[in-house]
Amino acid sequence: MVAKKWNRRDFLKASAFGAAGFVAASSGLSIAKASHPTKSRTRQAATIQVIDPWAAAPQLADAHDAQIARFMESHPNIVVERSEIPFEEFRQLLIQGALANDIPDVVLIDNPDFHAFAALGVLADLTDAIGSWGQSDLYFSGHWSSTVYKGSNYGVPVFSNCLAWFTNTDMLETAGVAVPTTWDELREAAAALTTEDRFGLSLSATHSEEGTFQWLAFLWSAGSDIPTLNDEGGQAALQLWVDLVSEGYMSQGILGWGQWDAKDEFGNLRAAMNMNGPWVLGSLRDDYPDVNWQVSPIPSDKVTTSILGGENYGISSTSRNVEAAWEYIAWTQEPENYKQFLKDVQQFPSRMDVAEDTYWADDPVLSVFLAQIQQARPRAYGANYLEMSNAIQDAIQAAISGQKSVKEALDDAFAIIEPLLSE
Repeated sequence: MVAKKWNRRDFLKASAFGAAGFVAASSGLSIAKASHPTKSRTRQAATIQVIDPWAAAPQLADAHDAQIARFMESHPNIVVERSEIPFEEFRQLLIQGALANDIPDVVLIDNPDFHAFAALGVLADLTDAIGSWGQSDLYFSGHWSSTVYKGSNYGVPVFSNCLAWFTNTDMLETAGVAVPTTWDELREAAAALTTEDRFGLSLSATHSEEGTFQWLAFLWSAGSDIPTLNDEGGQAALQLWVDLVSEGYMSQGILGWGQWDAKDEFGNLRAAMNMNGPWVLGSLRDDYPDVNWQVSPIPSDKVTTSILGGENYGISSTSRNVEAAWEYIAWTQEPENYKQFLKDVQQFPSRMDVAEDTYWADDPVLSVFLAQIQQARPRAYGANYLEMSNAIQDAIQAAISGQKSVKEALDDAFAIIEPLLSE
């Protein structure tokens, strides 16, 4: 397969996508130096390299190793070597590898980054292979769309997650407050649940993708979208967050909190409600065993929705083992193999048939997330999404901190975003 030749525009786009990738070499980082915990067998077999961003996530890493071991047991003609990189370094190192035409065969990429890597020529076009496979219609449409760029398919969803609404049941009962389902009810509940010792709500508005990830659910619920960011709905979505902070129902600390920080505020009884994802379930149960909580859909305005998180499989455009790489990916998607992996990583299926399994459907907490995931929207805005996200983060920070009015913050962000939409 012929590698993409990078021109000046590609370099500029990659710089915006992950500028740190171009200093990675001087900092001693490289894909070649990623750890390789899974290696075995003879080199006489076809060998494929798989890379993921789970160096700092032992549960995910162990589950991936176990999956690879099961695959190799049933496919003695293919050796799989797994490398892992910390999530925060993954994007820059993948860009660095693209510049050097040195990327492992199979890559696991955060789904909002997927379009950008496809646009940069990092990923192989799998449209024909997936067409012959014939299983794309088994996936939730929003999940599948994150793998499609300009009409071509570059991958398959690995797993999915989304956001939901956590509430402290004891606090709600004491305050006589019901779980909010609308924005008006959210305002009322946040006010009633705020005391001298706690805020009504915690969430993440940090200047990173986590902040955008959390706020987009409100933007979409208001009937707006990134291409109409500064319209009435967009202003209402950001004004809600500004009001909750200015009225004292939510801490201004959200500007620096990641989603795990917001979870800890909830777990430590400093917030009565929290918006978060299934990745915090284990921590809430283990670290805060005396806290009683429940999960429900995110309070909505005009549209009930959530935001899709998760990762996708892709095959590098420089791979010399595309057939073996695709054989591995297709095997991971077979229902029994897929279910085992998802249970091991405690994530959710993107396949509709697997989502019917009682493991998710009958669990009182997991079933709420599963219902949200089925209507969750992907961040499928093309190759320039991360630049758009950065502009949104600027707007959130400026409005909540009081540096700009909501309208001014969103107008400034949209001035950056509008030309990116047409590229």
